[in-house]
Amino acid sequence: MTQTNEPTTEKQAKFVKNGIYRKDSVPVREKKPDWLKVTIPTGQVFGEVRKIVKEHRLHTVCEEAMCPNIGECWSRGTATFMLMGHICTRGCRFCAVDTGNPTGKLDLDEPQGVAESVQLMGLKYVVLTSVDRDDLPDGGAYHFAKTVAAIKKLNPETRVEALTPDFSGNTHCVDLVLDSGVDTYAQNIETVRRLTHPVRDIRADYDQTLAVLAHAKRARPDVITKTSVMLGLGETREEIMQTMIDCRAAGVDVLTFGQYLRPTMHHLPVERYVTPAEFNEIREEGMKLGFLEIVSGPLVRSSYKAEQIVMDHPRGLPEHLTHIADGDQLSLI
Repeated sequence: MTQTNEPTTEKQAKFVKNGIYRKDSVPVREKKPDWLKVTIPTGQVFGEVRKIVKEHRLHTVCEEAMCPNIGECWSRGTATFMLMGHICTRGCRFCAVDTGNPTGKLDLDEPQGVAESVQLMGLKYVVLTSVDRDDLPDGGAYHFAKTVAAIKKLNPETRVEALTPDFSGNTHCVDLVLDSGVDTYAQNIETVRRLTHPVRDIRADYDQTLAVLAHAKRARPDVITKTSVMLGLGETREEIMQTMIDCRAAGVDVLTFGQYLRPTMHHLPVERYVTPAEFNEIREEGMKLGFLEIVSGPLVRSSYKAEQIVMDHPRGLPEHLTHIADGDQLSLI
């Protein structure tokens, strides 16, 4: 299933900057609580990472999604690569990534370029994500798999986490990524069932995401499965608990919770700011369900501290994941 570039004479892709535009939008005026304040990105390591990203023409979700942790993560020398360009075919009302039609174009040199960048940065744990590419027959699964394989070939000791699109529920596409050598497979459910629409694009679906994650766990029990939820969109504690129950039933190993932050005045407003104490309570409740780990906090994002070391995990590893404990350290989240 090989993808090819469109000729340069083809019509250029059109897109909406930052994802969506609404004439009836309300300006962002809400004051953020103190616990959401972050430092301005600075430092030598931050500058070096930024230089590598620019020189290799890489897209990172850190920049495209206006992540508040860009300063912290880049200063640690880590980044989450966003594959297949900056134009997403979907228009979720929480996301600041550009929306439009990429017209089937792919950078066929990207897999090798990302692999070489990983080697240059000396990364031991890499997170790959991507825009949705509904304009491609396979949703970009083959390109995703090629990138994982290229990283593993050039950096055999590097672990790779794939935060993929839902591929419209096509399990063959999921298998392409799973069989590429990936260590962690993630697909974000984003919010509770009731709020799935209007929060997510109409082509995304709560049960579809659960089905993708359940298939991934059945197909490759040795691969860690992961999903993420935003809070502050109007969900209730009962709905949060039900989402955790649903995710655990689908075989999800790792779950993250973070505060939704409105990227522009065109996106959904923040209904409330969840306190750090409540994030901790949610984690404690969820861990009783049997998750390997739950990372819960106001500034947590799906790929935040994805390389964090938790080898001395107090709960230990389930039998089907003991193969990855091959040293003194273990990357889980």
